[in-house]
Order: sequence, then C-alpha cells, then structure tokens
Amino acid sequence: MAAGMLSAGSKVAPVPSPPAAFHECWSDPSGCSGHSSSSAKGASGSVPLRSSSTCVGMAHMEIRPLILRFPPNFVRQLSIKARRNCGNIGVAQVAAARATQEYTPDLVAAYPSNGAAAASAATSLDVAISSSSLSDSPPPDVDSSVLNIATTLIASSPFFACEKAKPRSTSTLAVHGGERLGRPKVADALATPIVQTSTYTFQNTAELIAFQEGSFGSFEYGRYGNPTTHVAESKISALEGAETTLLSASGMCATTTMLLALVPAGGHIVTTTDCYRRTRQFIHTFSLECTLDQNNVSLYFSESPTNPYLRCIDIPRISELCHRKGALVCIDGTFATPINQQALALGADIVLNSATKYIAGHNDVLAGSVSGSRDVIDVVRKLHNILGGVIDPNAAYLILRGMKTLHLRVKQQNITALKLARALEEHSMICRVYYPGLESHPEHKVAKKQMSGFGGVISFEIAGDLEVTSKFIDGLRIPYIAPSLGGCESLVEQPTIISYWDQSPAQRALFGIKDNLVRFSCGIEDYDDIHADVMQSLAAL
Repeated sequence: MAAGMLSAGSKVAPVPSPPAAFHECWSDPSGCSGHSSSSAKGASGSVPLRSSSTCVGMAHMEIRPLILRFPPNFVRQLSIKARRNCGNIGVAQVAAARATQEYTPDLVAAYPSNGAAAASAATSLDVAISSSSLSDSPPPDVDSSVLNIATTLIASSPFFACEKAKPRSTSTLAVHGGERLGRPKVADALATPIVQTSTYTFQNTAELIAFQEGSFGSFEYGRYGNPTTHVAESKISALEGAETTLLSASGMCATTTMLLALVPAGGHIVTTTDCYRRTRQFIHTFSLECTLDQNNVSLYFSESPTNPYLRCIDIPRISELCHRKGALVCIDGTFATPINQQALALGADIVLNSATKYIAGHNDVLAGSVSGSRDVIDVVRKLHNILGGVIDPNAAYLILRGMKTLHLRVKQQNITALKLARALEEHSMICRVYYPGLESHPEHKVAKKQMSGFGGVISFEIAGDLEVTSKFIDGLRIPYIAPSLGGCESLVEQPTIISYWDQSPAQRALFGIKDNLVRFSCGIEDYDDIHADVMQSLAAL
C-alpha cells in the first residue's frame, strides 16, 4: 500500500505493514471526504471525514493523503480536542505527520515490519491527531505501536518527502529551523520551552534498556543533552546545511574539544597566523612544537574572514588540497555567519561558530557550536560528553530567540559595515581599511565568490600612534568599548590594548598587531548615526 504512494525517484525506505487492527482509508481528492479502500470496506463501509487545510492542500497537489482507521477504543484514549475532531466514534484522522531534525529515511528502514512496531519511531516523528490542531499530542497511555505504525506510514508519503526537500532561505530557517518540527511540546506553546533539569527519568527498566539500545528516544543526563539545547543545535544545523551540530559552553570550548577529538597523537594542524589569539595559543601549545609534515596533516583550521584583518580563505581550493592528503578542513565562520557564507557547501568538513557573537546576537550568552557530518561530529560529541563543557538550557533558549532575527540583524550589519568602510577609505585620517567588501581588500574576489554579504566588522588604521588611536576610540559616543562583536550594539576596540597588552611591541609585530589598529563591530543602529559619530571623532583628532 505505502509503496504505491512513492513518487518517482523517492528515496524513502520501505515501511512496515500495519497490524491487523488497522484498516486503510483514502481521502477523496475532490472534496477531502474519506472513503474506505477495498481492505477496509465491508465491515464499516464508507466513513465521511471532516475536511482540513492539510487535506485541501494535498488534494490540490493531486496526492491522496493516507487516512488510518483505528479500533473503537482508540479514540477514547485521545484528548478531548482530538476526539471532537473525529468524524465518528472509532475514527481518528491523522492530519499530519512531521519529522524532527533527527529524522532520516534510514530510521524508517530500521523499523521492524511487525505489528509491535519500533518504539523508536516516536523519538523521531510526532503525529498530530485531529484535523484542526497540528499540535495536539496523544497522552502517554496511547498505544505506542499504533502511533508508530501510523507515523511511519504517513512519513513515507510523497507529500512528506516533497516538504522535506523544499529549499528554504536562511531567513526562513533562522525563524523556523529546528523548532516547528522539533520543539518539546508543552501546552501547545509557540516558544520552545526551557527544560531546566539535570537528569531524566525512565518509567521502568525495560524503557531504560530500550534507551540504551537506541530504540527509545529520550535523554539520560544533562551533560549528554537537553531538549532545549537540541532544538538550538537543530536550528544551527539547518542554517549551516549540516547533518548535526554540537553546542558547547563557549567558542573556545567548541574549538579545543574539536581539536582534541579530531587530531590524533603525532598529528599536525595547519592554520593561519591571523586568527583569534586564544585559538592560536592553544594550537601552539599542543601541536606546533613539532615540525609540520604535509604528509601527516590531520586538520586544517582557519577563520574566514579572519580576526582582526578579515582575510578570506579560498575554501573550495583549500578543501581540495587538504582532502587529497586525507586532512579535515575546519572553518571558523564566526565573522561570516551562516547567513553570509555556507562553508560546508563550499567543501569544508566542519564549521565552527562562536555563538556568543552574531548567532545569539544580544551580548548576553556564551556559547560555541561545531557543525558537520554526523560521523565527524559524533567523535567530538563523545569527548565533549566526557569533558563536560555543557551549555545551560537557558543559554540555549536565548540562542534560539536570537537566531529568529539573525537574518535581519546580519543584513543591516552588512549594509552598515560596507557603507562605513567605503567612507573610512576616503578619509584623510585613515591609513588603511580592512574589509572584504572593498575592492582594495586582497581577497575581495575570493570573498565575492563565496560570500553573499561581507559581515559587520571593519578593521582600520588611524593616521597616528597608540595615543591618537585611543583618543579616537574615547571620542566615540555610540559604540561601547568591549572585546566582542556581532551584537545589536556597536562595539569598538583597540586590539593592542584589549587583546595584546601583555605582549611586547616585538611580539605584537610578529602577529601584525599595530598600535593604531581599530576593530569596529557594527550594530543595528541607524547607519547615519554611526557614520556621524565616527566622523565627529575623527574630526576631533
């Protein structure tokens, strides 16, 4: 029956046959009123079903949505709302089946083909029962085998496969990714709830064993996962185009855990000198004391754009060269964001973000994310579970909230930064401007090829020494002096003082850090106000 519903080229795996208690029904494409198929007629005949928006949409697509009929006692297990929407006693209309971000066709193929059904279906799919409320969830005492079979059958429909395959813009994914299908259900709440718990319980030993064997989906302990955090990870995965994502307590926690997990003893790391200082310190401590052997490189790591000079790596070219040698490629995309750059699609194996910055976007969270294929990230996750750099569920919620406006914020910051960079480049008090959106930038062509926007950070050199540069920064009225970026508020810093003050001038020179260098992170304030503020401070010099 289900096999006949598959469209040409569909990759949805075969599904189990329903148990004897099931009777199949098909909706009438012309009017969405149900009628029994040959296997269900006889005993009950034709059963009218209430039309729904889901059904109408399917009819318009000339797809016959599958309707399942259950034993009479099944409807009595439903919620009052679901029962009210049933066409008659003994009929439950499965109006929609949805997959969480963890769904893959391989899961369906793994389900047993008997009436008992795999309980693991409920961990990856949720069934909405009723024609008017897609958020109605069955109570815990509903027969899980009934729901699992129903869910699996609906999931195999071409409508389901079509919906999963539809491309979505980053702005839409920023709002709905991970949440519409994957949020924990609490009283039909629209916002993802904060699940504030350190541990999780099981009903009995059998359920615990099922969890350990992977056939029952839940969480075990806070260090290994949290429902709120999982939704935030799913949203980042959707934005990055990744199979999976791991959120951790900070960007450096994500970076160090990833490096420790993926670079074996004796392995080598290739990186750029222009990158976040703490990352460079960690790499030097653990790896660069050995001479790099190009035939034994385990991982290539670089920011793109880099900090603070916003150099851009040719990700496709670097990935091609590294993959020939069997090395992984990790790109820190913090300055780009998944809105402006899709590092995985460009060939990288891993993309890392300091979620503290643009992703959360409100200067109120510390977090880091590492995204990539499941095979790679699972290795990192195992070590992460041991080291314990766990993000708090409240922080995960704030990241989810922040990502809903990520596209809007980044779009504004892109516009402001490009206009300000061009204005600075023409000013007599500015020696040089570093911004990949400028034609004068050494990697402008690379950036233009692989980025849709150039980010909200500009670095530039004041025509003066340390004291003159400090005077410019102190004369600004809108940006705060602070060591971060990507939030709603504009921030400004003098890298020599805020990041390298403990280094001698000679040591700073090795990394190209000049006393007159300024890093300016554009917020979402009005451009004219930011421009006027920068110009008045320059004029005061």
